[in-house]
Amino acid sequence: MEPARTSKLNMFWRLMRADRPIGTWLLLWPTMIALWVAAGGIPSVKNLLIFSLGTFLMRSAGCIINDYFDRHWDGAVERTATRPLATGEASTKQALSLFAVLVSAAFALVLQTNQPTILLSIGALAVACCYPLMKRITQLPQLVLGVAFSFGIPMAFTAEAQHLPAMAWVLFAANLLWTTAYDTYYAMVDRDDDLKVGIKSTAILLGDYDRMAIAILQTLTLLLLLLFAQLAQLHWPFYLALLVSALLFTRQFLITSSRKPEPCFQAFLNNHWVGACWFLGLAMDLALF
Repeated sequence: MEPARTSKLNMFWRLMRADRPIGTWLLLWPTMIALWVAAGGIPSVKNLLIFSLGTFLMRSAGCIINDYFDRHWDGAVERTATRPLATGEASTKQALSLFAVLVSAAFALVLQTNQPTILLSIGALAVACCYPLMKRITQLPQLVLGVAFSFGIPMAFTAEAQHLPAMAWVLFAANLLWTTAYDTYYAMVDRDDDLKVGIKSTAILLGDYDRMAIAILQTLTLLLLLLFAQLAQLHWPFYLALLVSALLFTRQFLITSSRKPEPCFQAFLNNHWVGACWFLGLAMDLALF
């Protein structure tokens, strides 16, 4: 392949943030939990492929539209200064074209499901597009991200089970709080730069109460997951997973005592293992009982 073409493909890959898959994992785990529960075990191969690929496509599209709106600010933030739109490596036309392709591909996948799921996907896209703007309007953009990252849950239920039971909304609420918590750790990494450029976040809003607020959100997440477990009639594997995740949350709290960017970023990344733990506990539970 020609060097110029390789370079362009690499640029598009980084524009999608596919070289940093943490966001895809954080979006995937709760969606897979919903899909498994809705199926009462292993979901259909069709829906498994639709939601796995759809998660990747929509997370990538979300990163692009976020970077498009942030292109004039990212250059002033150390962590984001090398992003393709911030450096000019990618043009706005290229970014929006790729965004349209990814969203179209994701929508083509959703069209293979049913009407309720299709309607929910429209809402999911609207929230994903609004999220970048929330960082200029409200000090709670992490809450909006929580909504965006939770839409896969009701969509998985309607696609696999054709209805939305109470436990779907309990799981939605738990994921919303969890996302708000880990994205606050993420916002703590950029807090000083965000203050300079005027970006708002829960990390700035909470100030010295940031870690305590995260701990409260994580505790509420676990309580909601306990309720979810009761409604779904789960057993010890899932409860064990909740215990392990509580220990992971405790570790996150302890390593961020200095509030320095690196440990805060590590705490954010650690949530991948939290989500993986919940999913594995659930999958084992449904396989054994």
